[in-house]
Amino acid sequence: MLTQEKLIKQGAEGKIYETTFMGRPCLAKVRFKKAYRHPVLDEKLTQRRLTQECRAIQKSRALGVRTPTVYFVDQITSTIYLEHLRDSTVLKDFIDQQSASDITACEAVGKELGKLHSGDLIHGDLTTSNILIRDDGTPVIIDFGLSTTSSLVEDKGVDLYVLEKAFLSTHPKCEELLEAIWVGYRKSYSSHKKIFVKLDEIRLRGRKRSMVG
Repeated sequence: MLTQEKLIKQGAEGKIYETTFMGRPCLAKVRFKKAYRHPVLDEKLTQRRLTQECRAIQKSRALGVRTPTVYFVDQITSTIYLEHLRDSTVLKDFIDQQSASDITACEAVGKELGKLHSGDLIHGDLTTSNILIRDDGTPVIIDFGLSTTSSLVEDKGVDLYVLEKAFLSTHPKCEELLEAIWVGYRKSYSSHKKIFVKLDEIRLRGRKRSMVG
């Protein structure tokens, strides 16, 4: 049950509230019902995605990836209660501040992503808003709502392509920081070569679609 809740973000899949859980500051991620879907189907899909997200967070932590701690999962209200990392900034805003620590922090982000992919975990929505940088420069990966498990090189390449597109759309003059992410990724994922070969293929497909459409 949410108490003293404050809506801080709303997306396509749900809302995020700033609240407390057992006296502890936290974030509550609530998946809302989709009116266009049959109620029974909607409930099944919501519960499945809720379970998948929690499992992805648990697996990420087992891989050594930093994520918010899950405090509690309320299956009835489709709510996940998560650790509220107040001492953090989303990567998008962190880069906007243009500090000397950007390169180091971005390389650390890449290392976290390499850990994810080494465990065949695909985030599914890698953007500069779904990565936090704590005050000490430690990266934290958030929002695993679209995550999947896959060993396919294509899926890992697409994961990186999504991040690259998001990164360059918001920070087109910061390619050196994106390269720092790739440096970190290479350091933490031994099979990185075939992923970057696939990423090049995906980029080419993207350019061809842009020219046609």
